[in-house]
Amino acid sequence: MKHKILGQSDIKVAPISFGGNVFGWTADEKMSFRLLDELFERGFNFIDSANVYSTWHPGNKGGESEEIIGKWMAARGNRDKVVVTTKLGYLTKETKAVLSPENIHKQIENSLKRLQTDYIDVYFSHAFEEITPITDTLKTYDQLIKDGKVRTIGASNFIFEKFVESQEIAEVNGIAR
Repeated sequence: MKHKILGQSDIKVAPISFGGNVFGWTADEKMSFRLLDELFERGFNFIDSANVYSTWHPGNKGGESEEIIGKWMAARGNRDKVVVTTKLGYLTKETKAVLSPENIHKQIENSLKRLQTDYIDVYFSHAFEEITPITDTLKTYDQLIKDGKVRTIGASNFIFEKFVESQEIAEVNGIAR
């Protein structure tokens, strides 16, 4: 089966993304700043995070990675030169419908605050969940794009069939892919 690329973006990134899941547990704030400075000085501009990074470390609540990235961008004044991605979609104690419109709105506001920015370059569904209809999730993302809070969207940890289904739903409804 042949599939066409349904969504594209004008976002320009270096060929390697720096995964921010180390920030707030194996790399404290000072080390994180050092790593980010080194990355940036070498011409890399693509930093990935998630709202759950680093809940697995004792004493952390999640969002530590976003907080460190936000502090670093604010201290360096380089938000317009950095491509920031973050994700939502892993189960939380608050809800199992992690891709519901209500949870997406709550999580985007939390991520924007932690990142100290008005927008996220790429906002990913971190994992697929069966509770929320795909159309509801995509319509919510579409509105976030129209509101200027997100530049484009993506999916991570989806089985291929669910990714294709999402693309087809977006195409039929004329919404963000």
